[in-house]
Amino acid sequence: MSLKALTILGSTGSIGVSTLDVVQRHPERFRVFALTANHNVERLLEQCLACQPDYAVMLNEPAAEQLELRLKATDSITKVLAGKDALEQVAAHPNTEYVMAAIVGAAGLLPALAAARAGKRVLLANKEALVMSGQLFMDAVREHQAELLPIDSEHNAIFQCLPAQGGKQGVERILLTASGGPFRQRALADLQKVTPEQAVAHPNWSMGQKISVDSATLMNKGLEVIEASWLFATPLECIEVVVHPQSTIHSMVAYTDGSVLAQLGNPDMRTPIAYALGWPERLVSGVAPLDLFAVARLDFEKPDLQRFPCLQLAYDAHARGGFATIALNAANEVAVQAFLERRIGFMDIPRLISDVMKLADTGTPVHLEDIIIQDEVSRTASSSWIKNNRAL
Repeated sequence: MSLKALTILGSTGSIGVSTLDVVQRHPERFRVFALTANHNVERLLEQCLACQPDYAVMLNEPAAEQLELRLKATDSITKVLAGKDALEQVAAHPNTEYVMAAIVGAAGLLPALAAARAGKRVLLANKEALVMSGQLFMDAVREHQAELLPIDSEHNAIFQCLPAQGGKQGVERILLTASGGPFRQRALADLQKVTPEQAVAHPNWSMGQKISVDSATLMNKGLEVIEASWLFATPLECIEVVVHPQSTIHSMVAYTDGSVLAQLGNPDMRTPIAYALGWPERLVSGVAPLDLFAVARLDFEKPDLQRFPCLQLAYDAHARGGFATIALNAANEVAVQAFLERRIGFMDIPRLISDVMKLADTGTPVHLEDIIIQDEVSRTASSSWIKNNRAL
């Protein structure tokens, strides 16, 4: 069995760290070709020394210079590159076969798209790539015969529950599960006073700050609805969100014969990562076996759209088209960052997003330049909303 060369975009984040954990359990199957990070020199240095990749890329150029100096002091073979173009270079490099696309937010779009256009197996952990450029991205996957495997636990679960022969034979509905986050039972009036520390304290999953806030607003689920629609060529009316506080069932697929297939497991991202790395085989992931007796019960609720208006905004945006979903994503990224910096309140997040979405055109862009322009315009509008006392 030949070693598969792997590039990890965003290796110092939680998905990147979990990917390396799985890969290091299978040294006979994988070698690390490239690792990338934004500015976390210490962690990337540690990863480079452990994995000896061909390349290390840092988006931040001063950080890249620091990493290069420190690697040279160890006689490391790793070549250090810097900047956005370098991310695309290692994602599309002819010497890598698998690309874990785990850069959070819009910044992950271009390198993930480069990997798809280079015909790689793309392990997609960046949902924003499809939220922003669903048609363009899926066209690139088909045209260049790339393999697209979802890493989000929900989409990976759906992928596992779909017909083994491919396609959607007999599929009636996709049921996306959501934990409900830390505020599922919080009084609505109290949501105005939520702090960043409370919002990032997810009850089940260990995630980065941005994704944790998205989970608290249920925007994470809204983005996943859009992603699922593109991944599985499924209309919005056939995708239903189900609040499942235990996070034991990761998603379900309902069939026309009345069957509902579900994928269960402990809330650990190493399961979908191992599945995508090994597909169509299954690999040891390091995840503890699920103890159903310890779980004891499985609860399900309809999402409360008063408590979670971001979920409805995502449905509305996808119904309007790609310009609106780009605006939704850009406004959310700006709003979440402003909330984490205490410049706006928790319930200002959906208000900002709604206002910025109204400025977007109807329809879907087919050119990358139009996607980038809409993203920039929406970010500018979002910043103005915050600066001008929340009034555009």
